[in-house]
Amino acid sequence: MAHIIVVGNEKGGAGKSTVSMHVATALSRMGHRVGALDLDLRQRTLGRYSNNRAAYLQSEGLELPSPVYMELPEADPASLAPGENAFDHRLSKAVAELEAQSDFILIDCPGSHTRLSQVAHSLADTLITPLNDSFIDFDLLAHIDSDGDKILGPSVYSEMVWNARQLRAQAGLQPIDWVVLRNRLGAQQMINKMKMENALERLSKRIGFRIAPGFSERVIFRELFPRGLTLLDLKDVGVKQLNISNVAARQELRDLIKELKLPGVTPSF
Repeated sequence: MAHIIVVGNEKGGAGKSTVSMHVATALSRMGHRVGALDLDLRQRTLGRYSNNRAAYLQSEGLELPSPVYMELPEADPASLAPGENAFDHRLSKAVAELEAQSDFILIDCPGSHTRLSQVAHSLADTLITPLNDSFIDFDLLAHIDSDGDKILGPSVYSEMVWNARQLRAQAGLQPIDWVVLRNRLGAQQMINKMKMENALERLSKRIGFRIAPGFSERVIFRELFPRGLTLLDLKDVGVKQLNISNVAARQELRDLIKELKLPGVTPSF
């Protein structure tokens, strides 16, 4: 069976689609077969990223390892079982089709609570939650006191993950390996940064997730989107010398892949 990686939280702007495309492409470049789904049916950022990649590679006559992106299939009402949810049917059909040809299936979830996102979380073998280094984003995981020192209780997204874990346990599936990424970290050792680090450490032990380094804030990520490229593709498209920022970003991606501890994966880029 394919190992399912879900990238999700319930807040936009945390870098989910950037993480999704880079992880999926990195696995593809390491020789793994990767399928990809975008469950944000409105914005479709990962879908647009994938379409941009296909169009650019075709226009340049290039062949680069890439995930196989699939649109979520429509559901014929006549094919639904009595009481079956159409969104459940569409996601199950897509996963079943990709599973036959994939080692990994990466699912990018919307920055909101939807039925599709809820079901996808229950399918996750590995759950990646990018989080901006801010107590605004932290509030998605847990409520905290006014000083930022005491955790008052889990928040809405943590509760959804808990429910997904319960569903997997009832089905006899392996527990979700939940990895929270500290994304868009600043270089300065600020008081807020240290408080965030301490709060995440305490919360990780309380509700059961691992903490991994994500990506720093870099212009290169926004520049790559129109061509559907990732940091790993730069030399293949004619960039002969990577600048210091790009080299550092590649190392961040390598560190991330290593920290995910995916089955059969050893970073080789």
